[in-house]
Amino acid sequence: MQPTELIYSSHDRCEHIHRDWIVERALESWTNKTLLYLPISSPSRGDQEYSWGTFSWYLDRFRVWGLEPRVFFWDDHLAREDVDLFFTWLYHSQVVILGGGRTDTGLQRYWDLGARWHGEGGKFQRVLRERQERGLLTAGFSAGADQLAQYSCDGLGPCLGQVRNVIVQLHYDHSRAGHLEWLARQKPDCHVFGLPNDSGLAVRQGWTARGNFWQMIRFVVDASWDRPEDQHHIKTRQGLKIVHRYADGREWVYNGGDALLRVIFPDGIHQRAWIGSPHHPSLVDYWTQEPTDLHSFDEVLARW
Repeated sequence: MQPTELIYSSHDRCEHIHRDWIVERALESWTNKTLLYLPISSPSRGDQEYSWGTFSWYLDRFRVWGLEPRVFFWDDHLAREDVDLFFTWLYHSQVVILGGGRTDTGLQRYWDLGARWHGEGGKFQRVLRERQERGLLTAGFSAGADQLAQYSCDGLGPCLGQVRNVIVQLHYDHSRAGHLEWLARQKPDCHVFGLPNDSGLAVRQGWTARGNFWQMIRFVVDASWDRPEDQHHIKTRQGLKIVHRYADGREWVYNGGDALLRVIFPDGIHQRAWIGSPHHPSLVDYWTQEPTDLHSFDEVLARW
């Protein structure tokens, strides 16, 4: 079950996340090895070009295997044919990455691309939903990760909601624990995660046979970036894992390879969840934090 969203926090191009989860996904296809990078959340054109430069050197390594990296820059004076091409690329690219910058800047520009040139402000979000339904991967880091979540970690403004009822605190370390707790109290219907550099959530969503919404989250922890001058930034190399804070103040720490399955009932309020780990034979009930008699997520989906 491959993810359709990857929201992550990174300092640079750590190998496990960028190669194993992003580039390899684009290279899987025999006929479509395209990867679209969107630095649109970076304010100026110079900022956007700098953002692309931090990725292009890495992606160029994989051209020999057929990878086709693409980039689209925002400009206030785009021609209609430029925007037509943007939405064509957005729809067809095997992988799309929403880059960093400012969450609100990017959201406004994504809206404007549809509204100003195609008369449909929500077109960007609609095409992302269609990508999700077709099983294509949309990734986001920093502002891009914030945008794919339900609400922004800065002020709780509504975002694209590709990853339903999830909020992420990017570049997390222990100094941000208080803010993580505040987010969890403000939005008790959401799962709130602190993502240290370098880590992420790989997500797949759907509907059970009983009509309930399910969400599978796989936790990715990457300690591969080993440049000595960057070690202060790579919190996972210092032992920090992905931190989740409950609305009641409790905490759970996820390791790489762990997974969470949520089942949300039709009222949108009531939900159940189970935690799986490769090191434990049975699933753990999310609410009680106690082992259950369930041994696989397939059992959960069949029951609920």
